[in-house]
Amino acid sequence: MEAVNLKKKECKIVVAVDESEESMYALSWCLGNLFSQNTTNTLVLLYVKPPPPVYSSFDAAGYVFSSDVITALEKYGSDLVNSVMGRAETIYSKFSSNINVERIVGSGDAKDVICHTVEKIKADTLVMGSHGYGFLKRTLLGSVSDHCAKHVKCPVVIVKHPEKI
Repeated sequence: MEAVNLKKKECKIVVAVDESEESMYALSWCLGNLFSQNTTNTLVLLYVKPPPPVYSSFDAAGYVFSSDVITALEKYGSDLVNSVMGRAETIYSKFSSNINVERIVGSGDAKDVICHTVEKIKADTLVMGSHGYGFLKRTLLGSVSDHCAKHVKCPVVIVKHPEKI
């Protein structure tokens, strides 16, 4: 595997963020370890929201979905994006290095969207938090970080939260 040259003038480092403390810790770790005063790295915050449900006028039980319910669900999704990106901004604004920040919001299955986005933007590194699931839960639910580590071409750093070790 090729080593990432973080001393080059500009690296594109993607940090997958979500609602979890683990992802915010991974962002802090990334800023403290992969950014310096001498680089003009680009921090790409990638948030993947679940795909929007397909609505019909009736649900499986025959109840009618009003446009108010659909609008409320869409607003909740938008509020969630703003909340996660706001928390991330609070973290990166505390670092004084010269950081260019890009925000990308995807929709769909997290592991597929992350892998696709990393390849599409030609990221130099992907940083992800680990939820610390045990073997059984990871086997049943699947691990997004494991999937990404196996499928993207750039180095992947999986950061464990110290309280989960």
